[in-house]
Amino acid sequence: MSVTPRAGQAPQAPAGLRVRYAGTSHPAAALGRGAAYELFSADPAPGFEPDRRPGARYPWHRYAHASEVAPLRDGGGPVVAARTSTGSTDPTDQPLTAPLNREVGWAEIHRLGQSPASADDPLLTAVRGSATIRRGTHMVKVLSAAQVAGFLRGWLPYGFCHREYDVAHLRTPADLALLRTDADAGRGVPDVGYLLRWRAIDPVDYVLPTGPEHRGLVTMPPQDRAGPPVLGTGFTPSGRHLVPEFVTRDFADLPLPANATLLAHTVDGDEVVLYTYQPEQRGWLRMAGPRWRHLLAALPGVAPDQEYVSTADAVRSTLLVGGYRGGEHEAVADPPGEFRVLAMTRAARYPVETLVRRARYASWRQTRCLVLREESGWLRLRLCRPDPDNVAALGAQCYERGVYEAWAPAVEVVDGGLLDQPYPI
Repeated sequence: MSVTPRAGQAPQAPAGLRVRYAGTSHPAAALGRGAAYELFSADPAPGFEPDRRPGARYPWHRYAHASEVAPLRDGGGPVVAARTSTGSTDPTDQPLTAPLNREVGWAEIHRLGQSPASADDPLLTAVRGSATIRRGTHMVKVLSAAQVAGFLRGWLPYGFCHREYDVAHLRTPADLALLRTDADAGRGVPDVGYLLRWRAIDPVDYVLPTGPEHRGLVTMPPQDRAGPPVLGTGFTPSGRHLVPEFVTRDFADLPLPANATLLAHTVDGDEVVLYTYQPEQRGWLRMAGPRWRHLLAALPGVAPDQEYVSTADAVRSTLLVGGYRGGEHEAVADPPGEFRVLAMTRAARYPVETLVRRARYASWRQTRCLVLREESGWLRLRLCRPDPDNVAALGAQCYERGVYEAWAPAVEVVDGGLLDQPYPI
């Protein structure tokens, strides 16, 4: 049995846990519920870096995805453990698969994934289709410090995101930089990487940024976009990694499930849980101790010593609504299997009988939008299908990769009303 190390201390390889990587056996520690491994070495090796953490038993370490290694026991025998075929202990984790042969290897798949002209290639379509999301799949969104502060003030998950299983081996701020969506992405590497991690309520909320619906993002001129370009292949631009990417359907805000977490990754690859979301209290509970208070000090407008950050007054454009005995109630999702009425007292947290995500839509200058909020006769709109033409027509601004918003006079907007996205339960 392995013991989870405290953040900032080098993890110790569990007794007998070794993995084979690039033909060599290494002691290792599992990460991300087995989706990735930290490998250790007594000698320098390609890709290994000095381990400068206190208490490190090995002077060199590196991170690798589960698909790149083969777990071994002491003596070279295969590990027998409660794992899925993905290497992960989580049954919602499903790996990328491809019909490889002597002529087509991962290098060719990667080349196709980085070429917009290959978006409709049948081979790439098959690989892309193997990146599935299920109810309860762990999702992540890499954030800037300003975006972390926004979520603490009440933002909800929206826009570009990834399955945690696909990026579990990207542990350092330098590695995570390629997944950033903010306007400062690509402008140097910060000393810390921030992430939001949550569990998918339902796969209907996520789509691949491919096909005609998202072609406008592919053709967006550089001056009108933030972050890396959208390739239209369903994969993040990268010279090394093949990472499937997703967007929330219509770029809508999604309800925040119970126990979502805001995380920080240090330059050594350690993961620190900063806050965890408590839906009944409508706020974030601080988890980082004094050792990591400096990670919170970098968040603009956030008091590092604040134990609890309330978002009760935040304006939410999306609401999770559950039906119970003929009435409608605000609901809480705790996927994969628990959906209940939002209530402070445990006795009143009844399991809901129906469940929907409710959002308000509108049309402005023949462009379908989400209504985020209304103030003094003006509506804050987010474009559902941004393209160069409607961005110019609406004067929309790009606030992060793929996300375009504008203020519109309410008298010019055709209100589409509240629309419900049902979730089967």
